[in-house]
Amino acid sequence: MERQSVTSSNLASVGYEPETETLEIEFIKSGVYQYYNVPAFMYERMMSADSVGKFFNAEIKNVYAESKM
Repeated sequence: MERQSVTSSNLASVGYEPETETLEIEFIKSGVYQYYNVPAFMYERMMSADSVGKFFNAEIKNVYAESKM
């Protein structure tokens, strides 16, 4: 999955696969994780948020199933 760099103190890059609704996030210190069944609108909201990291913490983290790659 292709990821694009983001400006964040915690996240390095973010990618999204709409067919499987999989969000992939590369963290600066802890590696790459995938989040499952994330609707496309959530990815779009995250990428347009003033703070990608704050959006992740509030709307993605501990909400969607995840696995470390």
